[in-house]
Amino acid sequence: MSEPGYRVFRGDELEFAAPSGGDQTRGILRLSDALGKMRANVWRLPPGARGRRHRELVQEELFVVLSGTATLRLGEPGERVELPQGSIAVVEPQTALQLVNDGDEDVVVLIVGAPPVQGEAEYLPD
Repeated sequence: MSEPGYRVFRGDELEFAAPSGGDQTRGILRLSDALGKMRANVWRLPPGARGRRHRELVQEELFVVLSGTATLRLGEPGERVELPQGSIAVVEPQTALQLVNDGDEDVVVLIVGAPPVQGEAEYLPD
């Protein structure tokens, strides 16, 4: 019998881990290993946390705010776009971006990227 054509991830069965680089202020649920044509992760940022400022070279990214209010720093010099719960943002390749939690509660964001490349980013100074 072949594998089913779907996968289900139950939130109560997933555990956040520290991202590579040892940054303990953020948490990540890595879904990409189970995907084929895209990369996807769920990030949890506590108040004051921020992702690394970077520019994806070939990957388009979709951000869906599941809880809290996130801020995206986009472009140069870094326009700040506030994304309350339920907001969706799409960032084209070659656009500088940084995910930030300026609020006083955790932010949880689903991030989907395609094509499913890893390591094709340029990291930028804050």
